[in-house]
Amino acid sequence: MKKVAMFVFNGSPMCFVHVLLNALDMHARGDDVHIVMEGEATKLVPELALPENWLHALWQKARDKGLVDGACKACSQKLGVLDAVAESALPLMDDMNGHPGMARFQADGYEIITF
Repeated sequence: MKKVAMFVFNGSPMCFVHVLLNALDMHARGDDVHIVMEGEATKLVPELALPENWLHALWQKARDKGLVDGACKACSQKLGVLDAVAESALPLMDDMNGHPGMARFQADGYEIITF
């Protein structure tokens, strides 16, 4: 079993679909996978919550499997989506100066992948 933490900075839906597909695939193969929304990617959270969004079903599947750890609190606030992220019941992560830190994942043996 591999341990992978995916830190997603890119706010492109076309990039994010590949994050979701890879996370779900790795999880199905028995890997321990975590997705962390950072930077511009936090702006996707309110869009992903909409059932009419083309990524909604994949997003929900990843969330239902516990693959999405949360979103950056500082970036969500800076980009104006803090309330929407909180309403989505996605944890706001801020353990490193208001941002989610990679160090705790590294300390636990996770490979860090950034998008």
